[in-house]
Amino acid sequence: MSHEQLRLFDGFGIEVEYMIVHRETLKVLPVTDWLLKEVSGAYNNEVEMGDLGWSNELVMHVVELKTSGTVPTLGGLHISFMKDIRRINDLLDGIEGMLMPTGMHPLMDPARETVLWKHDNSPIYDRYNAIFNCSGHGWANLQSVHINLPFGSDDEFGRLHAAIRLVLPMIPAIAASSPIVEGRVTGMADSRLEVYRHNQNKIPEIAGDVIPEQVFSRKEYEDVIFRKIFSAIAPHDPEGILRYEWLNSRGCIARFERDAIEIRLMDVQESPVMDLAVISFIVAIIRALVNGEMLSYDEQKKIPTVILKNVMVEAIRDGSRAVMGGGYPELFGYEREKCDAAALLRYLLDQETVAKWIPGEYRGGIDIILEQGTLSERIVRALKGQASQSSIRDVYSGLAECLRVGMAFLP
Repeated sequence: MSHEQLRLFDGFGIEVEYMIVHRETLKVLPVTDWLLKEVSGAYNNEVEMGDLGWSNELVMHVVELKTSGTVPTLGGLHISFMKDIRRINDLLDGIEGMLMPTGMHPLMDPARETVLWKHDNSPIYDRYNAIFNCSGHGWANLQSVHINLPFGSDDEFGRLHAAIRLVLPMIPAIAASSPIVEGRVTGMADSRLEVYRHNQNKIPEIAGDVIPEQVFSRKEYEDVIFRKIFSAIAPHDPEGILRYEWLNSRGCIARFERDAIEIRLMDVQESPVMDLAVISFIVAIIRALVNGEMLSYDEQKKIPTVILKNVMVEAIRDGSRAVMGGGYPELFGYEREKCDAAALLRYLLDQETVAKWIPGEYRGGIDIILEQGTLSERIVRALKGQASQSSIRDVYSGLAECLRVGMAFLP
């Protein structure tokens, strides 16, 4: 995304990753290079397509759609994503392919089916592969939404980082969409985040505790986080191929090169209108915190990482049914030492300090999640206890249809 100086909440950068699969078998189709060449005439790793750009990811069966630069409002943004999803599906139709949503492919065997990107940026991917072996689920089978929020000064960075830290633990309770791995219901609402938080255990400094440390200035961030990461990677990457801000894999990462913080914990939903519903809710809660309407900035800075991590782990496992304890609800003005995630989220949605920032077209999607559970919970319910490959294919074909037409998944 192009860099322009923006203040807090002046713009939003949204990135969404989708799987390309065979429309009958749902097997992954490693054809992203073909797709990008079809629209650009070359094996480019990124193509501007108007409102959105299309780009590659680490693996060849994933394509990313992202806003071209930032957009001034989230309202109506799902329309741009739907337009390009239709364009891509029309192109894929000729090779019996289609896009499929959710955070993980439910049947993929990455050891056999992974094909890494082999064009531009391949030295980066080759180095990752040499260090971590990228043919596992934690690399080859993860689809997420990234939310980029700008800051205009060091003080704004600190306030934004403090607020985002507090909101990260509840994201899986709203956004989990990955309950199945290799044909097995894992018992985790957010299997993507469970593998994500362990996929770099070889060099644990890269992801840390996923919830970032208590740092609230650029200097603190560089001294505490970047120094630790770059020191740990150096023996494995002597040429410095990976020595960049994006090596950091915490749940939100500072992108000082473009004056933004990128939030990375959100699973892909079943359609853009549902993605934007979740994004809008997350951003609205962050906004209320930045404005000091629930907890002062000084108090936000005091919250230890371990409390936030413990809540996040519960949400990864249980989604909207997760018990949020450790006094976490009280940080948002909800006078309970602990409660289930759905109750806290409903309380937040009912607060005018949050609700006023949510575009009206996305309220219905949030209500679906709060009333019927995360997409993970709805997927498991749709299986009706039958996790056979054919049952899983039927459910995920339905999810691909939701993506194609732009609707919510209601089993």
